[in-house]
Amino acid sequence: MDTINLVETFSEFKEFKNIDRETMMRILEDVFHGLLIKKFGEESKFDIIVNIDNGDLEIWHYREIVEDDGVEDENLQIPFSDAIKVEPDFEIGEDFSEQVKLADFGRREILSIRQNLVSRIMEYEKDNVYKKYKESVGEIITGEVYQVWKKEILVLDDEDIELVLPKSEQIPSDYYRKGDSIRAVVSKVDMKNNNPIIILSRTSPVFLERLFEAEVPEVYDGLITIKNIVRVPGERAKIAVESYDDRIDPVGACVGMKGSRIHGIVRELKNENIDVINFTNNTSLYIQRALSPAKISSIKVDDDSDRAEVYMKPDQVSLAIGKGGFNIKLAGKLTGYEIDVYRDADTDSEDVDIQEFDDEIDQWIIDDLKSIGCDTAKSVLELEPKELVKRTDLEEETILEVIRILKDEFVD
Repeated sequence: MDTINLVETFSEFKEFKNIDRETMMRILEDVFHGLLIKKFGEESKFDIIVNIDNGDLEIWHYREIVEDDGVEDENLQIPFSDAIKVEPDFEIGEDFSEQVKLADFGRREILSIRQNLVSRIMEYEKDNVYKKYKESVGEIITGEVYQVWKKEILVLDDEDIELVLPKSEQIPSDYYRKGDSIRAVVSKVDMKNNNPIIILSRTSPVFLERLFEAEVPEVYDGLITIKNIVRVPGERAKIAVESYDDRIDPVGACVGMKGSRIHGIVRELKNENIDVINFTNNTSLYIQRALSPAKISSIKVDDDSDRAEVYMKPDQVSLAIGKGGFNIKLAGKLTGYEIDVYRDADTDSEDVDIQEFDDEIDQWIIDDLKSIGCDTAKSVLELEPKELVKRTDLEEETILEVIRILKDEFVD
């Protein structure tokens, strides 16, 4: 055989790996060059010609023609008498080219070539995956769920690259099965044991930011800037936006006509409540907006300690705190201030602390009411039963019984 044909031996790498022609040729040349150096020495001269189309590879070994008694290294020089047997016109000092044939390689050497080629291609693939996704950190990708485990989900992208969505990066109400389509943001890319590990996230604020860029053209174009985002994934999010064009209402643009733009984002986030507010450098106003939908009566801001005292009517306190305390917690994170909520003093003079009713109301019910800011009798009574059921984890029957007990306190 005059040539080494690689079609049967290596064609699967050309067919199934995402490697361009030039790269494949370079890898083949490097692999054979390393083997030739090992076989013939570092100073040996070779030409390696690869034809990817038909799988042919030709190797030519060059030696200098010297006097018959001047050969010092057979890998570098050839006696004149041997050279003219091939071509009578050869002269001393010229290069003698000889094709290296498959038979010149032993079985172990052929096996070594294949192993080295596999190794180089895998290394190239891993390096490519790492570079591709390292540049894609912070971008949304769409993939297919391939495997669902207790602690993570294995996702495949459109090139069958494996991506990982840990349980900690999933929205609590997320539920996926094999074959489902999934959207997430590339959160982190690491190398572990020389393998690229691509971590996805659906809980990152960046995911929400990218969703707004996809749904709101003004955000994508930079006409509206997202100043800050805070989230309790699956529960509530607050996003502060600002427009540099007075003609554009940033909140209205982000929400869309009848909520058309934000509805798609809310669905993607499993019905996470999203408050979009206007950013401002006026700290008091910013905190007031961040506590939406609650309305405040007055506010005292201490910039030295980054604390704010907010005063409001009793019926607004539970709104400010929100179910599970999420609203006030997120408002604090959004503004960077520790927010303390107080009821207006003039409305609380005849009120009764709800803890005083622990002989009639179970403590777990009292704790649930306190968690939404209802820590006095009147703060509970000022809310409709349906609203209390909605904000707490209590049954309507329980709520009605609590209201009956509290009302009895104020009966003359």
